[in-house]
Amino acid sequence: MNKLAIEGGTPARSKPLPPNYPGAVVMGQEEADFASKVILGQSPFRYYSPNPQRAAEQLEDAMSAEMNVPYVLGVTSGTASLIVAMKALGIGYGDKVIVPANTFLATPGAVVCCNAVPVFCDIDDSLNLDPAALEQVYDEDVKAIIVVPILGNPVDMDPVMEFARRKNIAVIEDIAQSCGVKYKGRYGGTIGTIGAFSFQMNKIITAGEGGAVATHDLKLFERALRYHDQGLARHKARYGIDSPDEEFAFVGQNYRMSDITGAVVFEQWKKLPDIVASMRRSHEAIRSELASRFPEMQFRRCPDPDGGHIGSNLGIILPSKEATVKFNQAMAAENMGTYILYAGLPAYRTPAIFHQRTSDKDNFPFNYPFKNPVVYTEDMCPVAIDLIPRTAFLPIAPTLTEQDVEEIIEGTSKVYQALRDQQLVRQ
Repeated sequence: MNKLAIEGGTPARSKPLPPNYPGAVVMGQEEADFASKVILGQSPFRYYSPNPQRAAEQLEDAMSAEMNVPYVLGVTSGTASLIVAMKALGIGYGDKVIVPANTFLATPGAVVCCNAVPVFCDIDDSLNLDPAALEQVYDEDVKAIIVVPILGNPVDMDPVMEFARRKNIAVIEDIAQSCGVKYKGRYGGTIGTIGAFSFQMNKIITAGEGGAVATHDLKLFERALRYHDQGLARHKARYGIDSPDEEFAFVGQNYRMSDITGAVVFEQWKKLPDIVASMRRSHEAIRSELASRFPEMQFRRCPDPDGGHIGSNLGIILPSKEATVKFNQAMAAENMGTYILYAGLPAYRTPAIFHQRTSDKDNFPFNYPFKNPVVYTEDMCPVAIDLIPRTAFLPIAPTLTEQDVEEIIEGTSKVYQALRDQQLVRQ
């Protein structure tokens, strides 16, 4: 093998990998044209305007048709989608919601913003929630489970859904990082009780911000529709809603998607199949060759390896934190930046969550007098504590060329072989 770049050798690549913004790197004239049409029509508000373009409606209809889910609602962000989903379910003060230990802080943060309290479930070697660990964190105050397919890898949904049915609780799918992911042929976000999507800058498709909620349940959808629009239910005929406001209206907030956002995401949605196909193709080529060269190399497990993951990130599990740090440092020098998630810490280690601090009086809603108090300890999810800092993620852009893929294979092999030589990994 050639000398490592970090030790003065020639880097495997002459320039860094494309930025880790899958949707943004394929943005083009299509998004600009539709957004311009909305702007030049002086009609950025979806519900009324001089010349409505119905961009948000077109996005919702396209998502509904492709994912085979009858009700989709555009909202302002992924966080908004989680809040709207939980408010649709009636989750609030005095409730607990199970959240995976490996997720972005927005997931437990949204629970707190709904005046409920997150309880954290450990993960398995998929880096997602471990269904076998659910019983350990469940009690009678739990009203829902949020599952999060991390970085394009599906959650093992069958045992999650079976557990939820036994306990009569809801399942919210937080698909923020994994738009297009599937599990046994069904799109993530359409399997549980309600799905939440994000179109923020880092996401698979993007408008910079934006989100969506999806469900098969009309009553649940009406509550989502009302909550996201100040308690109103506009365009009832579009959804087949006939409930009178006098009887069904309640106080909501403003999480309405603008038609400018709708226009951009609608054009991005059209590109999703090509984005996913490209990422999967590169992911499989890199993973297959690395597995052939290094049979001992451990990759994060995919619960649906025959078609579930979207290939946005290749997860390599190293034997130790030390090995992972050295791997990431060496990969960066080769112009192939890999990274660990969330500073190597579980979500409950976020200071505000761990110390149960909010902007409200008496740290509401953490002050609820639960029969079984919610207490967070540093070591309460041991698998997450072990695996998160040992997993290096290699981002796979949809714009990678065959040469890029070859350089990634050679560069990763060079770095991994060096770790072998240093006995940080073993054959």
